[in-house]
Amino acid sequence: MGKDNFTRIKGKKEKWIKEAGQAKERSEPFVTVSGRPIEAIYTPLDIEGFDYENDLGFPGIYPYTRGVQTNMYRGQVWTMRQFSGFGDAFDSNRRYRYLLEQGQTGLSVAFDMPTIMGYDSDSDRSLGEVGRCGVAIDSLEDMEVLFDQIPLDRVTTSMTINGPAAILWCMYLANAEKQGIGLNNVGGTIQNDILKEYIAQKSWIFPPDPSMRLITDVFAFAADHVPRWNTVSISGYHIREAGSTAAQELAFTLADGFAYVEAGIKAGLDVDRFAPRLSFFFNAHIDFFEEICKYRAARRIWARRMKDQYKAKDERSLKMRFHTQTAGCSLTAQEPENNIVRTTIEALSAVLGGTQSLHTNSMDEVLALPTEKAVKIALRTQQVIAYESGAANTIDPLAGSYYVEALTNQLEAEAEEYFQKIDDLGGVLPAIDQGFFQQEIADAAYYYQRAVDQGDLTVVGVNRYNAGEKAQIDLLKIDPDVEEKQVTRLQSLRERRDNDAVNRSLERLKKGAAGSDNLIPMILAAVKTYATEGEIVSALKEVFGEYREKPLF
Repeated sequence: MGKDNFTRIKGKKEKWIKEAGQAKERSEPFVTVSGRPIEAIYTPLDIEGFDYENDLGFPGIYPYTRGVQTNMYRGQVWTMRQFSGFGDAFDSNRRYRYLLEQGQTGLSVAFDMPTIMGYDSDSDRSLGEVGRCGVAIDSLEDMEVLFDQIPLDRVTTSMTINGPAAILWCMYLANAEKQGIGLNNVGGTIQNDILKEYIAQKSWIFPPDPSMRLITDVFAFAADHVPRWNTVSISGYHIREAGSTAAQELAFTLADGFAYVEAGIKAGLDVDRFAPRLSFFFNAHIDFFEEICKYRAARRIWARRMKDQYKAKDERSLKMRFHTQTAGCSLTAQEPENNIVRTTIEALSAVLGGTQSLHTNSMDEVLALPTEKAVKIALRTQQVIAYESGAANTIDPLAGSYYVEALTNQLEAEAEEYFQKIDDLGGVLPAIDQGFFQQEIADAAYYYQRAVDQGDLTVVGVNRYNAGEKAQIDLLKIDPDVEEKQVTRLQSLRERRDNDAVNRSLERLKKGAAGSDNLIPMILAAVKTYATEGEIVSALKEVFGEYREKPLF
C-alpha cells in the first residue's frame, strides 16, 4: 500500500475516532485475559510494512505462519487425544479402550504423583497418593497391563512425564518389543521437558546438568532406533497454568526449546539429526484471538531462529509441530457446565491456530478426574468442530485480518524482548537460578487475580452472573483399595523376578551414569529385568544427586 493511501486512511481513521468517541462504551476495560489493551478497530495502519511472503506466505512454506502442512486439515484432521489415567493400570486400560471405541485417535497418559516424582507405590512418600491424579506405574509389568490389547504400532501415545521420563519411555519401548513391534514402528511423544519443571510445575528429581544429559541421550537413541518418536514436548502449558501471560508462555516455551537445541548441539549431535522430532505443547486459554495469534507467532519465530541461528538445513527442523490442551486454569467449580462452552471456544482457537494434536478438558476436571460421561462430551466437542463446524475446511481462515496480523506481530515482538532479557542473564539455566521466570509468572498471576477480584475481568458464574447454586454433577471417585492392591502387586513382582539380574543392571547403570556413555540402553536393560522406577531413580540419585530450588523472597 502506497504512502498516499496510508495518509488517506490515517486521516479517515482520525475522523472516525472523533465521531465514534461520542458513542457510549461499556465501562469495563477492553483488554485480553493477559491484560493486553485492545483497540476498537484495526486497519492497514496497524500492520505497516507487512510483507506477505516474508511474514505470512503459504501453508507448509517458510516461515510457516499459516501452518506446517501444505493442506493442513483438508488432508487429515488433528489427532484427538484425551489426557487420561487414574487408579491402577487395569482401571486406565479400560478407560483407554473406551476412548478408542468412541473415536479418539491417540492416547495421552496421565501418571500419578508418586510416578511423576520417581517413587514406587510402596514408598513412604507415596502414601495416600497412589492412583489419585493419574495412573500408578511402577514397572514394566504395569506398562504391559496399561496397554493390553492396544496395538502400539497403530496408536500413538503421549506420556506426560518429565523427571523420570527416560525410565517410563524405556518401559513403553520394552512393552512394544514384547508385543513383537519393532521400535522403528513405534510412534508417540514423551514430554521430557525438565526446564519448565524448574520454571513452573516443580516436579523435578535430578539437578539440571544430569537432567539435560538424559534428555540429549533420548535425542540420540531415538534418532538411531525410534525415528517416529517425538523426544521432547516443550511445554508452555504448565507455564500458562502457573499464571503467565500469553506472551510469557510463548517466550519462555521457545527459550526452553532453544536451550534444548543448544544442548543437543553441545552433546555433539547434528541439529538436523534430532530437531525434526522436537515438538511443543501449548495452552489454549479463553481469549480467542490472543491464543490464535500466539500459535502463529510461535511457528514464525521457531522457523526463523532454527534457520538463521542454528543453521538447520532439513525443512522438518524448521517446522514447529505442537499439541494443545484447553486451559485447566480457566475452568470453574461454580456452574461446571459452563466449562463445556469455555472448552469449545478454546478448542476452536487451537484449531484455527493450526494445532497438530488436541486435548479438550472435561467440565468436571476442576472438581475431580473426569467421569466417562464428561470425557465423552469433551471428545465430542472436538469431533463437532472437526466434522460439523466447517473450521477444518480451509487453511488459516483468519489470515489477513488486520487485528490478527497486528496481534501476531505484537506477540512476536514481545517474545523477542524476553529472549534478549534471558540472554542478558546468561541463558535459560542461569535465569532459572536467578528466579527470573518464577518472578515474572508470579507477578502476572497476581495481576490477573487482582483483575478478577476487582471485576475488571469477568468470569461468568464466579464474579458475575453467579446464581449461587451448588454443582449437581456426578464425580469420579477413586477406589480406596487401589493403593493396597498396587502395593501388593509390586511386592509380588519383587518376589517373582530375578533379583540378581536386577541388581546387576542397576550397578551397570550407576557406572554408566558416572561416565559419559548414552544411558538409554542401560535403563532399557534395567527395565527389562523388571527393576522398578523407584529403584532406577534411586540408583541415578546416588550418582547425580537431587535438585534443591534456591529460595527467593
